[in-house]
Amino acid sequence: MKHLGDPAVREEIAQRIANVLPDSGAAWGRMTAPQMLCHLTDSYRVGMGEKSASPASGFLPQSFLKWMALRFPAPWPRGVATRPEVEQGPGGGGTPPGDFERDRAELLAVVRNFSNPERTFSWHPHPAFGPLTEWEWMRWGYLHADHHLRQFGV
Repeated sequence: MKHLGDPAVREEIAQRIANVLPDSGAAWGRMTAPQMLCHLTDSYRVGMGEKSASPASGFLPQSFLKWMALRFPAPWPRGVATRPEVEQGPGGGGTPPGDFERDRAELLAVVRNFSNPERTFSWHPHPAFGPLTEWEWMRWGYLHADHHLRQFGV
């Protein structure tokens, strides 16, 4: 299973991020490519404790939801609601896009920090899955980026 703890997988994600264009169209959803870069950056920052996000509630137990999301061998579904603090667009609390190249560079730096085995931060609970192990965060980090990069065709 791919995860950001693997240097080759980190490089794959970095190359795919490098291939996103400001006007890349989305295959689904409402986000623009610039908003997607900021959404990913915000989401990694939640795990690193640099941004807060309210806990999600639902009818499925966190442990089952976590297992399905991180281990089930299928792409993540489209249209799953995100936490308001990382939501892009009107009414969302996500970081608004600025300069595209600066936002891309910031995302790449955050991915490097997030996946650095010598990190200087402690993991914070995931809003939907609760506490995650390092491997689970690395797996989530890959799957979340992959989901949105596929959304924009890269």
